[in-house]
Amino acid sequence: MSQNKSKETLCVHEGTLHNTNQPGVNSPIYTSTAFGYLDTEARTYPRYFNTPNQDSIVKKLVALESGEDGVVFSSGMAAISTTLLALLQQGDHVLFQRDLYGGTQHFITNDFPRFGIEYSFSDATNIAMFEEAIQFNTKLIYIETPSNPLLRLTDIQKVVALAKQYGVMTMIDNTFASPINQNPIPMGVDVVMHSGTKYLGGHSDICCGVIIGSREVMTQVKGTATHFGGSLNANTCYLLERSLKTLALRVKQQTQNAHQIAAFLEKAPQVKKVHYPGLESHPQHDIAKAQMHGFGGMLSFELNESAGSAQDFLRKLKIVRPAMSLGGIESVICEPATTSHAKLTPEQRQDAGISDALMRMSVGIEEVQDLIGDLEQALSS
Repeated sequence: MSQNKSKETLCVHEGTLHNTNQPGVNSPIYTSTAFGYLDTEARTYPRYFNTPNQDSIVKKLVALESGEDGVVFSSGMAAISTTLLALLQQGDHVLFQRDLYGGTQHFITNDFPRFGIEYSFSDATNIAMFEEAIQFNTKLIYIETPSNPLLRLTDIQKVVALAKQYGVMTMIDNTFASPINQNPIPMGVDVVMHSGTKYLGGHSDICCGVIIGSREVMTQVKGTATHFGGSLNANTCYLLERSLKTLALRVKQQTQNAHQIAAFLEKAPQVKKVHYPGLESHPQHDIAKAQMHGFGGMLSFELNESAGSAQDFLRKLKIVRPAMSLGGIESVICEPATTSHAKLTPEQRQDAGISDALMRMSVGIEEVQDLIGDLEQALSS
């Protein structure tokens, strides 16, 4: 079905399981952990990542991301850690962009040394500087764009060209953009990762992750994943498939709302700086226009002293809810310094440009003027 179909249509129909005995429009839920094996070559088991409900999710996301195969995991970090450890071995080197999700960075700095895997962090917005960090044993380049939480953009095609020049693989965290606003595989990226807990689930009630790439690479990842066991149960797979049907609608509304809120905040006297790729003031705005289909529902902004303390501001909000995570239909906001990047040292946060006054906002699908009014009263009261 995926050929020449719109993303809206793929979200609704691709991968749906049809039972000929009971022709419902929704996929049935196969709750079994035990499957028959006589007279078939199939060996179906949840930990093998090959149950019907797991396959349904993969088919939909593979179509949306223009990949060949994928694996759905029990969390975004399960997807990241399993994939990296599947593709790397002792003595390999990985080049990461400097500004990453805090959980990813904490995993790298705490666990890579135990496995004898070397790593470097470099500024991916400066491709010449990024190239200087490549070593003779570099096996993989890992980027995240837009980045968490400062919405910095990495030029995907330049990174891919660099990787091909040195014969290394590429992997991207595409969570902030979602498959609706950015598709890295047609640009040459080898592996795409999503924390499905965010936009894919979209209702703040599912924890999952997914990776997508070539059949060859996914076969390698599945081998390691089978040992690590970070699989997703059938009921959660069904909830994820249900959510994916409205992904395009949700993300489009969130993107429209975020753009208007970013424009409002940029003019607010209590705000020092706004980070949003859709603003012309964003330093990589041209890159965003070139590689994204929409600028996304995430933004961050820094309060100045006239807004009071970060905690005071957060407590004044009435609609936008101070909460961790992102990508849901409701608007939420948090301080990265005490949430997503709390495990980093103060020096690491300072180096990453994450101040105590930085707010990260995940914009929902509410009426945008209600959201703007709520932010305005909290800033000015």
